[in-house]
Amino acid sequence: LDVSMDPWSFFYTCLVSALLHRFYIYAAIAFGVSVWIVIQFLSTRKKGENSNRNPAPSEGIEGKLLNGFTTPQAKEVHVAGVKIFYGSQTGTAKRFATGLAEAVVSLTLPVEVISMGDYDPDDCLAEETTSRNVCVFLVATYTDGQPTESAAWFCKWLEEAANDFRFGKTYLKGLRYAVFGLGNSVYVDHYNTVGRNIDRWLWMLSASRVMTRGEGDCNVAQSRHGSIEADFEAWKAKFLSQLQALCRGEKSCSGKCKKGKCKSLGKQSKESSDHEHWASEHENTEAEELFETSSEEEADAEEAGGANSVIDVEDLGNMMSHMKKAKRERELEEGDVGMSLTGGNAGRKEEGEKREMITPALREALTKQGYKLVGSHSGVKLCRWTKSMLRGRGGCYKHTFYGIESHRCMEATPSLACANKCVFCWRHHTNPVGTEWRWKMDQPEMILQEAIENHRNMITRFKGVPGVKANRFEEAMTAKHCALSLVGEPIMYPEINRFVKLLHQHSISSFLVTNAQFPDEIRNLEPVTQLYVSVDASTKESLKRIDRPLFKDFWQRFLESLKALSEKQQRTVYRLTLVKAWNVDELKAYADLISLGKPDFIEVKGVTYCGESSASNLTMANVPWHEEVVHFVQELADLIPDYEIACEHEHSNCLLVAHKKVRL
Repeated sequence: LDVSMDPWSFFYTCLVSALLHRFYIYAAIAFGVSVWIVIQFLSTRKKGENSNRNPAPSEGIEGKLLNGFTTPQAKEVHVAGVKIFYGSQTGTAKRFATGLAEAVVSLTLPVEVISMGDYDPDDCLAEETTSRNVCVFLVATYTDGQPTESAAWFCKWLEEAANDFRFGKTYLKGLRYAVFGLGNSVYVDHYNTVGRNIDRWLWMLSASRVMTRGEGDCNVAQSRHGSIEADFEAWKAKFLSQLQALCRGEKSCSGKCKKGKCKSLGKQSKESSDHEHWASEHENTEAEELFETSSEEEADAEEAGGANSVIDVEDLGNMMSHMKKAKRERELEEGDVGMSLTGGNAGRKEEGEKREMITPALREALTKQGYKLVGSHSGVKLCRWTKSMLRGRGGCYKHTFYGIESHRCMEATPSLACANKCVFCWRHHTNPVGTEWRWKMDQPEMILQEAIENHRNMITRFKGVPGVKANRFEEAMTAKHCALSLVGEPIMYPEINRFVKLLHQHSISSFLVTNAQFPDEIRNLEPVTQLYVSVDASTKESLKRIDRPLFKDFWQRFLESLKALSEKQQRTVYRLTLVKAWNVDELKAYADLISLGKPDFIEVKGVTYCGESSASNLTMANVPWHEEVVHFVQELADLIPDYEIACEHEHSNCLLVAHKKVRL
């Protein structure tokens, strides 16, 4: 080229030359690009192999340097944390929540324990639809199927949201949850109502179960695993396993699991279709465990779910047959079918399948309270008046009223179970409840022998204690009286007549107290030294509010028990416990009840405040002054002319009213 040529001419010449040789230029460019792609592919593949061999150093890196640029490669988080909500009255749900939180922490997951009373669902619950948290609800069912005080607002809000069209059916879509309910199957109409309702309301708002609902039963006779603690531990193990699966990115349970496997895992269906076809999954319920939602409840949810939840009429027959089959299988598992068998083997099998009344947790709680437990359902405890009289001080009101020597009195019970949950229960409801005997039964000979031994051992500890009178210590080693009023309902014990007979054979007098819920047992009871009936209220409404009985027909049972008492040919006593602002204004009604039962004596006592309890809202304000008790008795005596005030024991805040026929 001629360098002296014009620049424009030079540019034109180069352009023409490139145009003439363009094929070679294109080939060179293509070759270069191909070589670059191959190099990048081989380099990326080699890096991938190295990361598979040594994943640990690279897993925590948020991004990788690629060709000089940082590219985000954040690890996907499937579960951000766990929030545990609890609604507790006696502290059990709170204790379970704390235990579950400790187990979740061991999985290196963030966890938060929240009381429902401190949480505002209106402001906060919708946030959980995008938080990637798993929400766990541990809720107890309280009186008449109502939530506990701390959970009342949460449940009210959730119910209104589930039934308010303004929220919409998908309001909580994305929220993942699990529910465990705490209840007592003795209350048949209200068993775990709150847990079931929360489960249903969340589902109606399109929240997703991560596993099926758990139900713990305080009734050890019916509890699947023997106690509510064992029920929770079994459910907790399943929940933790499911939580680990969620952390790995596996699909959560749809809430309709079969034993040993989850049918919903691996199912490539959308959450909306799960809701539309909920009814068709009823056919899988025959193998459901205790934790599964019952088909009746699912039907209720369907009714509340809207027009899309439709069941084909042709499928109703199959559904009913599967439901019946599931019911029969549950009955077989619980041993109910065995009751229809005949012969001694069936009876022994049934007896062998019965559980002990005292669970390990209950044994621990009662032992801390000073009980000496006997066998599987009995106990003794040393009364403070026994200790007082050992020191030469005064005795209890029974000493003043009837001459019972307190230091020779053994306080015991052959049945820790009770059919009431009275608001003034001085055992704070640590004892079991039930309407009939469903536990293993110890023989009365063993109960009496061990009760006497335990009582003597407790007395022995006072040997040499300063202030204890030597003569009274020696007398106390031989019990002469037994107060069957320690706790529970002694008359529930099937062998109560044999037990009382053994007491009398040992020259031990017997005072037996019953809560007026077992009229047939009162009629069948052989004579005791003195038979008490607790008359805690005089109207149906106040009795339900104070005694919180388990029986549906509690009032009829109460009246029948008083009638049965009037038929007894022995000394009988009404025990009235006055609770200020609860039952002190029912004088005329009390007088009517006295004319019904015709007791020989009436003991009127002010309620004893046993400290703050989550199971009761009584305070010192509910304890009447002794003057108020005296005034009540004076007014009552004016309404019952056949009776008169006989004695009082001010220290016990108690007065005795006696029938004039027993006047000495």
